[in-house]
Amino acid sequence: MPTPILLVEDSDEDILLSRNSLQRAGIANPVFVVKSGDRALAYLQGEGDYADRERFPFPGIMLLDLKMPRMNGFQVLEWRKSQPNLRDLFVVVLSHHDEIRDVSRAYSLGARTFLIKPCSAADFRNLAVNFPDHWQLLHNAKDEDSKRLVQAHH
Repeated sequence: MPTPILLVEDSDEDILLSRNSLQRAGIANPVFVVKSGDRALAYLQGEGDYADRERFPFPGIMLLDLKMPRMNGFQVLEWRKSQPNLRDLFVVVLSHHDEIRDVSRAYSLGARTFLIKPCSAADFRNLAVNFPDHWQLLHNAKDEDSKRLVQAHH
């Protein structure tokens, strides 16, 4: 099975946009959604509703919104940094803002990259190409892109 993605996002609209962009990018990784930072911690620890790893497999990628109520993305990153078993979790921070202070803080807390919302299919495709160990592309998506590129040049 491809590496699961945990999408931590409180906005239904942003969840839909992210799912659509991942699908259009040809990302084959299954996506699991939680709507708050505290639910993300429960998922990552396999606690409560998320104890069944058959239904809720451990993710290799986390798409993390910064601005959430109760427990924000920075708090999730701070907690993650203290968890040795989560060092390999590939974290992509998602934000509507690209304030340099937020970007720097996210990177200092272990985020691998930072995307501005709404994320496009091209954004996710670039991640898959630049970090191929984490993302799985559908073969036909690559083929479709190649066909479009060839058609565009003729």
